[in-house]
Amino acid sequence: MKILLSNDDGYQAPGIVALYEALKSIADVEVVAPEQNNSAKSNALTLHSPLYVHRAANGFRYVNGTPADCVHIALTGLLGYRPDLVVSGINNGANMGDDTIYSGTVGAAMEGYLFGIPALAFSQVEKGWSELDAAARKAREIVEQIQAQSMIGHQPWLLNVNLP
Repeated sequence: MKILLSNDDGYQAPGIVALYEALKSIADVEVVAPEQNNSAKSNALTLHSPLYVHRAANGFRYVNGTPADCVHIALTGLLGYRPDLVVSGINNGANMGDDTIYSGTVGAAMEGYLFGIPALAFSQVEKGWSELDAAARKAREIVEQIQAQSMIGHQPWLLNVNLP
């Protein structure tokens, strides 16, 4: 399984690092995330400014754009293949109710969905990254269940998951 991983808190955020570490044992994971925090950018795309892609020392790619920009760039040529799943997160704080409309975490997953790829957005309800490893393990379990139930490869869907 090939996963595109993004977020809205930036490529150095503890949530994306923990989620990458949890998922890399079950999938080929490619990270393309914003250079800095882009919370509450929803599904915004950058239209009138140049975007640049860089590679960090850890292999993650980062973009000077929004979460949706990152997924859009990855899916329109950067990766060179179509991932089986787009995953966004782990966000620092819940994404429930009206927050889902504004969320960059959900926006990144939505961009994958708009490209016809199943997508997951993960957020941790408690802010401050407490119990982050446990949240990342639970996210991995959810991805494993989705894979086991053959939910990947048929039609696109989008799930927003808030973890304790």
